[in-house]
Amino acid sequence: MDFVWRRFVNRLCCSSIRAPPPLTRQLHVGQRASLIKTFCSHDLELFAALTGDTNPVHLDPAYASTTCFGKPIVHGVLINGLISAVLGTKMPGPGCVFLSQEIRFPAPLYVGEEVLAEAKVRQIKMLFAFITVTCSVKEKVVMEGEVMVRMPVGQRQ
Repeated sequence: MDFVWRRFVNRLCCSSIRAPPPLTRQLHVGQRASLIKTFCSHDLELFAALTGDTNPVHLDPAYASTTCFGKPIVHGVLINGLISAVLGTKMPGPGCVFLSQEIRFPAPLYVGEEVLAEAKVRQIKMLFAFITVTCSVKEKVVMEGEVMVRMPVGQRQ
């Protein structure tokens, strides 16, 4: 029995010694990342086909002209997807996991407008980053809020 126990402890200890420590992508408070995108009507049609969200305020110029927006607007989830792209590809990058979000859409994003999606690290607690996010067209904010992500751990680059 003593032999089995020593073998188990030896294997456990040796494997721990040989394994490199987990890696995390280094972030710091104030760090920023961004991307720019222009959505076209084809993007909205693809999204509608994929999700089933065929709300005519996004897809039908005649219908949208009768609304307070006056013309088709981009789905909010597509705008929010830009933030997911920033977080998943730039900061913190591959391996991060989007855990929660609180977002608002103070103004519409119209088809054909160039939108800037930005993320800024507000706080870091252990493996979690709290990130302020905005999407804007020039001075017009079309989405704003805060997200929490779990930073990548154990990735080998």
